[in-house]
Amino acid sequence: MIGAQSDALLSLAKSRQPADRERLLMNIVSLCELAGVGASDEAARAKAIIDELFMTLVLDAERTVRRRLAERLAEVTWAPKALIHVLALDDIEIARPVIARSPLLEDDDLVRLLLETTLEHQIEVARRPEIGPKVCDTILDMGDPAVLVTLAANLTARLPEGGMARMVDGARTMPALRAPLVRHPALTAALGTALYAWVGDVLQGALVDRFHLDPEALGLAMGEAVREAKTAPFGRPIQIERSEDHEAMEQRLVEKLDAAGQLKPGYLMRALREHKLSLFEAGLARLSGLPLEDLQAAVTCDRPDVLAMACVAAHIDRSVFRTILARVRELNGGKPGGDPEADTRASALFHELTPKDAVIAFSRMVQVVAAA
Repeated sequence: MIGAQSDALLSLAKSRQPADRERLLMNIVSLCELAGVGASDEAARAKAIIDELFMTLVLDAERTVRRRLAERLAEVTWAPKALIHVLALDDIEIARPVIARSPLLEDDDLVRLLLETTLEHQIEVARRPEIGPKVCDTILDMGDPAVLVTLAANLTARLPEGGMARMVDGARTMPALRAPLVRHPALTAALGTALYAWVGDVLQGALVDRFHLDPEALGLAMGEAVREAKTAPFGRPIQIERSEDHEAMEQRLVEKLDAAGQLKPGYLMRALREHKLSLFEAGLARLSGLPLEDLQAAVTCDRPDVLAMACVAAHIDRSVFRTILARVRELNGGKPGGDPEADTRASALFHELTPKDAVIAFSRMVQVVAAA
């Protein structure tokens, strides 16, 4: 009976007729009831049909249907996990309730969303109640101000060790972080004293009232902040002392992406679109197996063919090299230099070199550039 029912339901799922849609929904309800009555063979087969049916519907469904389905499935435990993943990766209006409430999304799933999706998805992950240290650590590594502010306002988030200190450090250059941090229950008196130097009068008063801060300690904190401001080079941002420097944070992010199997050429393109040249360099170094210092030299030299060799070594397709070259130049003051003829020669390397050959050629060319 189940087999015949499966064929009938899958046929209904492909129909656009309103009457068929209504029959389909009623049958789905019946199957859900059957699948939830125990661990019998009949229940297991019913669940398999539900999984297949839902995936068929979602992959072929209109946007409004996907949005309603996401709302209905956001809090259930019986939905197919693959379907929940598909909805969480959909447009943000569809993904939002699933990201916010689905019990089927675990920390590893949320980390994947942070690494693969848009800023709007990342903000929703940071807003989700009870996110764990692994998720918070990834948000801290990525360092996007909007996502960090959302994390700071999420009082149920379970921060990793040192996570609050990293956010207080970030508040020096991210004013929007300051107010939520002042109210955060994980803020300590010591961190409150450090934060005092970077907030306005109202928030300073709130810190004094909350922690009964020592005026002498506050004076020292303010004096240190003034000295840093005076010694900073004119017209340049104040250099922040971090528990880990920016390059190390990006390296950790790249390593996490690589370990999760998500470090792909498309991510490098995304880094360039988001004006993150150093993250692009770190990712390209990881994908190609080339030293980061040599890649940084390639990006600043006057030969586009050196960057092309690195892209070949990283298995990047020739079709996107011109775009990569243009975006790198936009972010790097026109470097690597070159003219249209040099760009054409660089593009030709994608046909002339294998990735293994490109590694050898790159290493030799870096030496030539360094000696010039």
